[in-house]
Amino acid sequence: MAIIGGILIPLVGTSLGSSLMFFIKNINERINKLMVGFAIGVMLAASFFSLLLPSIDMSYGSFVPACIGFILGFIFLIVVDELANKLNTSKNINMLLFSVTLHNIPEGMAVGVALAGAISSISSITILEALSLSIGIAIQNIPEGFIISMPLKLSGSGKFKSFIYGFFSGVVEPLFSIITILLINIVVPLLPYFLSFACGAMIYVIFEELTMKIHENNKSIFGLIGIVLGFVLMMMLDVAL
Repeated sequence: MAIIGGILIPLVGTSLGSSLMFFIKNINERINKLMVGFAIGVMLAASFFSLLLPSIDMSYGSFVPACIGFILGFIFLIVVDELANKLNTSKNINMLLFSVTLHNIPEGMAVGVALAGAISSISSITILEALSLSIGIAIQNIPEGFIISMPLKLSGSGKFKSFIYGFFSGVVEPLFSIITILLINIVVPLLPYFLSFACGAMIYVIFEELTMKIHENNKSIFGLIGIVLGFVLMMMLDVAL
């Protein structure tokens, strides 16, 4: 039950965030910046406390696997983002929806890797630590789901259609979690690389796709407040669990 819960919890967070647009007619710009900043803070804390540090720990203190995985994850997102930009010019794809869905893939892999490590008992990851990562990602997914569904609703899309788009942006997470767990025999020896790979991908999304949003239009302190709150909450979750 813990494994099933760990797989599905992030999708619940995305769904909850998407469903908020049913109850909110409009959104204040300050609140929007606060939510985006909160997502950034949670992702930053999750990247370091739940991904990068465990990667180094599993390598017996060696920084080499963590560095290699981190750089590869960052480069991978650069390449995919460039391809997405070219695709976007010809097919008019919603870039926000694509970028959020895209970075949900390594998040799903991160959860799968953590759960696989807990199942195998080979790594130092415990089931509680894996669930901590899953919960942290779910919390971070709440503003993401909202950020996808609310603009669609405001642009004229129906409420149900807007919710479905937000929901399906999170479906890739449990899907890739399951794929990763099924490949446990292959994944376990590569855990440090997978974890740091997901960390590198997360860092790219944070600074390429999200940080600019808290500086759009008027400069505001609310985005920075959200970052601090999100970071502290995720750090507390990771330490407590």
